[in-house]
Amino acid sequence: MDIPSNNTTPRGFLLQGFFEFPHLRPLLFLVLLAVHLATLSGNLLILVAVISVPSRPPMLLFLCQLSAIELCYTLVVVPRSLADLSMPGHGRGSPISFLGCAVQMQMFVALGGAECFLLAAMAYDRYVAICHPLRYASIVTPGLCARLALACCLGGLAVSVGLTVAVFHLPFCGSRLLVHFFCDITALLHLACTRSYVDELPLLGACLVLLLLPSMLILTSYGAIASALRRLHGGGGRRKAASTCASHLAVTFLHYGCATFMYVRPKSSYSPRLDRTLALVYTNVTPLLYPLIYSLRNREITSAIHRVLGFRGSGSV
Repeated sequence: MDIPSNNTTPRGFLLQGFFEFPHLRPLLFLVLLAVHLATLSGNLLILVAVISVPSRPPMLLFLCQLSAIELCYTLVVVPRSLADLSMPGHGRGSPISFLGCAVQMQMFVALGGAECFLLAAMAYDRYVAICHPLRYASIVTPGLCARLALACCLGGLAVSVGLTVAVFHLPFCGSRLLVHFFCDITALLHLACTRSYVDELPLLGACLVLLLLPSMLILTSYGAIASALRRLHGGGGRRKAASTCASHLAVTFLHYGCATFMYVRPKSSYSPRLDRTLALVYTNVTPLLYPLIYSLRNREITSAIHRVLGFRGSGSV
């Protein structure tokens, strides 16, 4: 049952998860477990494959960081969800402490934000590779890659801490039942007592920094790339250059599409059960698709994976 409280700081929350579907929970557990193990295996394989490459080009370093982020991203949400699904029942939800909820939300936002910045850095890498190929090695150095990787992580961390502090300073009175399987921002805002648009400002600010700013950088990079491709006379060179961007564009559309649909909208349009279903997709399916997209489209990754698995052959696509 919902537990009312007159305090502005509750003792904790209840994650409803999928407790209202007792007959579907065993099947959902098996499906999520299979997807989770496949996601862990795919991202770990890319990490090992990149590490095994003697001379790693910058794009492989970025892919390594992307796989590490996805690995941590799924570990923040899925193990807890699997544990809740395996339990016989907790009434209407699984209890999570106030601090535990805050930490989970902060880590989720930090990793998602770091990925937003990383995708912008990868777009810049593609811009230099296509528009300034002769200067690529002197511009995109391992030192620059390390600085960009650190900046992505610190940027995501800074925004996540500010957003978490703002959200958890809101008054949570009355029901503390989150119709979700993890402490997502929209679910927490929906649970807050206030009905003012002021409490949505931190989320709006985070979206501006994590979504709008990197997306503008990505659009600028690809605008320059498109202009450079139009100037190429050979169709083969144009196709080869465009092919190097295909994987990054696919991952970018997936990540930004899900994040924009979930978080760039007013609180009044929030639908708890619909958002919970969509969150199930972007926390489980999209992290599984990323290694598949890159392993199928990137010849260097494919070759490295073949070496790790002991296959003979070039691994070209």
